[in-house]
Amino acid sequence: MQQKTHQITVSTHGRKLYDITPELISWAKASGIKTGLITLYIQHTSASLLINENYDHDVLVDMETFFSRLIPDGDPMFIHTVEGPDDMPAHVRTALTQTHLSIPLLDGKAALGQWQGVFLYEHRHISGKRRVLFHLIGE
Repeated sequence: MQQKTHQITVSTHGRKLYDITPELISWAKASGIKTGLITLYIQHTSASLLINENYDHDVLVDMETFFSRLIPDGDPMFIHTVEGPDDMPAHVRTALTQTHLSIPLLDGKAALGQWQGVFLYEHRHISGKRRVLFHLIGE
């Protein structure tokens, strides 16, 4: 068994989904490992990771529209507003999505479906830098 690790930093510019699929595919291929399991983990509480459609950009727009309706910024039920009206909604969005993903590695490739992509979902309106850790175990 071998293990490989990697970290990427994604510069975000407001609330939306950022495609990190190319970085994942490139790193997995360069690892030299043929069969295994890739784990991705985001080190933040107001951003998350998603696997979703990577073909029609409208899917990403619709995801944000849905979450904006489900968890509106500035909702008076939230008392945690230290960093602004999108602060607590960002934490709720993270709780409803994922902070880590597992993706099989088969024949040296991340085993994503034909239309699947991996996204960092920034839940804040402000710009920032988000860290995502990659871990691969296999042979």
